[in-house]
Amino acid sequence: MAKRTPLYPCHLALGAKLVDFGGWDMPLHYGSQLKEHHQVRNAAGMFDVSHMTIVDFPDPDPTRVLLRYLLANDVARLYPGKALYTCMLNDSGGVIDDLIVYDRGDNGYRLVLNAATRDKDLAWIAPRAERFNAAWRERHDLAMLAVQGPEALAKLEAVLDAPTLQAVRASGRFHAVESGGAFIARTGYTGEDGVEIMPSVQDAPALWNRLLDAGVAPCGLGARDTLRLEAGMSLYGSDMDETTTPLVSGLGWTVAWQPPERDFVGRAALEQQRAAGAPQTLVGLVLEERGVLRSHQTVHDGDREIGFTTSGAFSPTLNRGIALARVLAGVGDRCQIEVRSKRLSAQVIKPPFVLRPA
Repeated sequence: MAKRTPLYPCHLALGAKLVDFGGWDMPLHYGSQLKEHHQVRNAAGMFDVSHMTIVDFPDPDPTRVLLRYLLANDVARLYPGKALYTCMLNDSGGVIDDLIVYDRGDNGYRLVLNAATRDKDLAWIAPRAERFNAAWRERHDLAMLAVQGPEALAKLEAVLDAPTLQAVRASGRFHAVESGGAFIARTGYTGEDGVEIMPSVQDAPALWNRLLDAGVAPCGLGARDTLRLEAGMSLYGSDMDETTTPLVSGLGWTVAWQPPERDFVGRAALEQQRAAGAPQTLVGLVLEERGVLRSHQTVHDGDREIGFTTSGAFSPTLNRGIALARVLAGVGDRCQIEVRSKRLSAQVIKPPFVLRPA
């Protein structure tokens, strides 16, 4: 039987189309994926992301040492309230998972991991945490809601008290505020402004319904995927995995090379690849003809096969097909994608495909 989030009854009440997502019953949409996509781009929408794995490390000092070794980005860059996006690598430099880590000051650190990678992530973390004497616990008692869109913060006026809302507005993107028992982070997976709120499991349905009453539209996994793709955000298992390094997955910016004496898992392999030159790179492709882009479609440069798409979809904002693709380094500004045995022309760009207003 699939797992269900605390908001499952809310999804049923709203008539959501439910699908199995990594062993969870999750809403794909509530009637129109396209409408939900535009709702987030133009106003505000909310997502149930309670299937994500939340892990707390309560002891700051041993955890800081652990995370500087465990993660490719450097938590020494953080300060209380600040968040950091990073990859957790294996010894070969392959990506075990991509995640967000939050500095909670005296309360330690919080990690938010992908749902589909939970078991292997915790199996990887546990012995290394024990080695560094860093206690941790998975937060089964917390849910997670994402409120995203240009009107997201305004909509929060109906559900947050004035001091908390003021603190959230003042915090800036990739920061978090803890107030009234809730953890509210200026993070998301849509390319829009907004927050990810981590209330207790008991409080989550009431929060969902208050947001619904405030005019925040419920949105499913379908819109979440097209939004994140337009924003050029990678999806674990598609755009990177344990066989690919950050350097060939468009995530080289998440690797903190300085200070050089910091030893982190996978560093030696990454340094070797960097010195030799990464053989591939992740690019964005914008289709110049009608067609449907999906993952694992072959990319060509004339008669030469140069790579394949890793994620693809129709972009509701651009009204054309877009994709992320891993291709040979040095690709030009045009290519062809094989779609149903036909090669379609595409422009090569540097993601994101849709820029959020500053």
